Amino acid sequence: MKQQSTGISTYRGRFAPSPTGALHLGSLVTAIASYLEARTRGGEWLVRIEDLDVVRTLPGAAQQIMQTLELLGMSWDGEIIYQSQRQAAYQAALLRLENEGFMYPCTCSRKEIADTALIGVDGPIYPGSCRAGRSIALSDRPSAWRIRTDNRLIHFEDSVQGSICQRVENEIGDFVLRRADGIYSYQLAVVVDDAWQGITHVVRGADLLHSTSRQIYLQKLLSVETPCYSHVPVVVNEQGEKLSKQTRAEPINLTNPLPQLVAALRFLGQNPPEELSKSDLSTFWEWALANWCVGEIPRRSHVFLKEP
Repeated sequence: MKQQSTGISTYRGRFAPSPTGALHLGSLVTAIASYLEARTRGGEWLVRIEDLDVVRTLPGAAQQIMQTLELLGMSWDGEIIYQSQRQAAYQAALLRLENEGFMYPCTCSRKEIADTALIGVDGPIYPGSCRAGRSIALSDRPSAWRIRTDNRLIHFEDSVQGSICQRVENEIGDFVLRRADGIYSYQLAVVVDDAWQGITHVVRGADLLHSTSRQIYLQKLLSVETPCYSHVPVVVNEQGEKLSKQTRAEPINLTNPLPQLVAALRFLGQNPPEELSKSDLSTFWEWALANWCVGEIPRRSHVFLKEP
């Protein structure tokens, strides 16, 4: 797979929001962590819009997110990539995996899987019903495409969460790369795009920690490099729900963003002085860049943060 690279830096990070709504405190935490880690290491910081799922995509949300980043003083490198414009690349990767015998069609419904599957670390473990070649000719259902997994141990060192090990076949099962409705999976798209963009370091929310082994599994099959990973805690509300459009997370207050920026830094284990909330954006970023320490980020995967 061709990589897009400027040759400027050996560190390439990215912030990859889904355009389902305005930037809120939860997504701000991830943006700040990835931004500061890239900038303090003299690296590039890219923005990629993960808009594969058109049903969840909110018109105008991508532009709103980019405007918010600009107003907060977070500049990115290079052009913004939209996954909705990368379909040909995902299809090429899918075809390669199919030609090498790593994939098979699956007509199982969610109910069929739920009725027979064990529950793993990230939902039902696919029981392999179609793996042996269950005929799809007898079914009028459209088929998804699954990757054929094995029981090799996938191990990686996360700079926040520590040593992570997973056997994908036992703990996840054969996972979907293209849904029955034709939408490519996050697991496939993120691997293809990270490789193409030459991403060396991924800083993202810990809600994606259990998907990382699947991505490393695909990286090995596609013979692309595995980035270094850092999974930061996820911001949840008082009910323990991840902040999102569905949980009515409030957008960033752009008329006075400093209290939320400072709160995000504190959530990430940094120790900004109280007066930083009453300063200006230039002073905030000067302090944040001078004092950022990834080693201070707490390991807990989900943490409640009362919005300021």
